[in-house]
Amino acid sequence: MQTRMCPDDVAWEQAEEISDNWLAQFLEHDVLRPIGNFILEHNGGRGTDFEILRKGSYNISLRLKDERSHEATVIRLSQPGAVLFPEEKVVNEVAMMRFLIDKTSIPIPFIHHSGTKKESPLELSPFIMMDYIEHETKMYDALNVPGCPTDERGILDPAIDQGRLEMLYGQLAGILLQLSTPSLPRIGSLIQIDDFTWEVTRRPLSMNMNELVRLGSLPRSKLPDLHTTFTTTSSYLEALADLNIEHLVHQRNDSVESADDCRRKFVARRLFRKLARDKRLTNPLLEEGPFKLWCDDLRPANVLLHDNLKIAGVVDWEFTYAAPAEFSYAPPWWLLIEKPEYWSAGLEDWTRTFDYRLKTFLKVMKDHEESAIQQGRLKDDQRLSDRMYQSWESGDFWIVYAVLHSFAFDVIYWQKIDPRFFGPTENPEGAWKERLDLLDDQERDEMEQLVVRKLKEMTTRDLAWDPDEYTLAFHRQLKERKEKPREGKTTGADGVHDIDNRSEGCTGGPD
Repeated sequence: MQTRMCPDDVAWEQAEEISDNWLAQFLEHDVLRPIGNFILEHNGGRGTDFEILRKGSYNISLRLKDERSHEATVIRLSQPGAVLFPEEKVVNEVAMMRFLIDKTSIPIPFIHHSGTKKESPLELSPFIMMDYIEHETKMYDALNVPGCPTDERGILDPAIDQGRLEMLYGQLAGILLQLSTPSLPRIGSLIQIDDFTWEVTRRPLSMNMNELVRLGSLPRSKLPDLHTTFTTTSSYLEALADLNIEHLVHQRNDSVESADDCRRKFVARRLFRKLARDKRLTNPLLEEGPFKLWCDDLRPANVLLHDNLKIAGVVDWEFTYAAPAEFSYAPPWWLLIEKPEYWSAGLEDWTRTFDYRLKTFLKVMKDHEESAIQQGRLKDDQRLSDRMYQSWESGDFWIVYAVLHSFAFDVIYWQKIDPRFFGPTENPEGAWKERLDLLDDQERDEMEQLVVRKLKEMTTRDLAWDPDEYTLAFHRQLKERKEKPREGKTTGADGVHDIDNRSEGCTGGPD
């Protein structure tokens, strides 16, 4: 069994081509100059040193620094082809960052300005302009195997000093405790009403939703409507279960390997949805909230450190929303840096290694909880350590992971979720055959119809993709350029670093 469902390579190639070509224009003076002037207009005219910072998975950042005051401003622009909900993403992130600055002491960049594509320099893309946080390294590098090449996936250093690990884990625990403290009445994204008021009024735009549309050929219409929020945990999990079914149905290429692979994936998704509808995946005591803040992209690569390894700041809050409390109560998968579906020694080895490191994390979490309670910053019933332990021991951790990582759903379901609810099997690879009786006649008919469709689709490599209007617009520009090649080649601007098209520790695909 594959450890993860392959993304649609045809859609992926299209997305990467658009993103790469959009990024290439930042090596041109005619593009950089207006961006620099735009920053000067909004930061009080401070800055002499202008450069491109390392690109991320979804954005490119450019920094203007004043060498005299050492103050720096960053403008971060969303990449067409990578972000398929750019305006919504920026609005959500700005509201969330301001909420976190108001409600927590997590060090977050101060926002100077933000705007739509039309309000951006050269109408490049929606943007956020904020302070640059000076730092020496990232938590990712401090935890990673020393000397790990940047083009290889990182893992937690097996030989890391225990004292160093406890110090780094402890700081991450402090961040999670602060995120879990605010309580919200609905599941969804926050909108700022005034200087001191935020409300949950829009859908919980997640990283997984973006990747399903970008690399899973999922039509945007299959996502919850923009103004949809959820008042119960079970209704939200059922909506996510429906998305996984739609993903299998609509991903045009590379979604199945064979007829039986299609059946296996169909059975897993239908049974998971049945569990969600029967409210067997959720805690009835948490059904109606209160709901907690959840950041899909909170991970060591987005935690900035000073040279003494103390946290300087935390960045990249774009996929953050009010979510079921079970999400916050699950221990963070990124304790090992690497995800379970990518672990080279397999899922069971990841589980054993994670269990070992989780003990250290929960130990330092308890220390932070005690300190925060003594200082009056945390109440006794707001502890996370016991809840994380229970989530891991019960297997609730895997339910949360499965709904947040659609491309890893199958291996997680068959090895961790199905045996828990339907009993163990000797052969997880063929367990789907034993579960067929749990489907009704209509579902089995739908399964066979899907098999016929998927086998037919495997004979062609058509593009089925539903990107946003900005990605489509740049795609049209790209086609026009190919039809009318430009004469000559552009050279890099003085003082501007080359754009690195790799994200931290990633080799591509949904991550």
